[in-house]
Amino acid sequence: MKIDILTVLPELLESPFSHSILKRAREKGLLEINVHHLRKWAVNEYGQVDDYQYGGGAGMVMMPEPLANAIESLSGITPYDEIIFMTPDGEKFQQKMANQLSLKNNFLIICGHYKGIDERIRQQYVTREISIGDYVLSGGELPAAILVDAIGRLLPGVLNDETSALFDSFQDNLLAPPVYTRPADFRGSRVPDILLSGDPKKIDDWRLEQSLKRTNERRPDLDTNE
Repeated sequence: MKIDILTVLPELLESPFSHSILKRAREKGLLEINVHHLRKWAVNEYGQVDDYQYGGGAGMVMMPEPLANAIESLSGITPYDEIIFMTPDGEKFQQKMANQLSLKNNFLIICGHYKGIDERIRQQYVTREISIGDYVLSGGELPAAILVDAIGRLLPGVLNDETSALFDSFQDNLLAPPVYTRPADFRGSRVPDILLSGDPKKIDDWRLEQSLKRTNERRPDLDTNE
């Protein structure tokens, strides 16, 4: 999979992709991540990529020309399955969407900043708009990192145990069950006996029961019948 990211602050994305699971995915050649500085396509020698909004109001808007030129330039190199804009008013990002996007080959992520991007870019180039939650951040860089992390870990061969992702929270609309490790007795609190039984069927049944219980208690809004 190849992911290109357009941003005015590429420095914000250096660390998230340079450690842990995503680092290993890149080293294995399973995931290619390229961060592009939008100012490369600036409208003048001063690196301008934003301007005042028509109609007045506080905050600058990312101009259409740099974004259009960048998108067209990058699209000429890579045929994108999706051109994604990270925005608070986009479709809410959920595990089901991460699963779907993990099946794509290539996509471009646009990180908004300031008051967002010119509406014409959204209408003419963007194929999907995604929000990570009902709140506003300073820019789309952190949401982009979250999107890439959630998708990247699902790619075949990225996790050491590929079945691990199948039991994450929100797969099948369930929260993950409680997990325990050694010691079996920690300050008087013991691991449930069922997990020490060595009976895979009973353990699986217990985990499903705990997942359902935790989901109903903490996230009753999730449809566990889907």
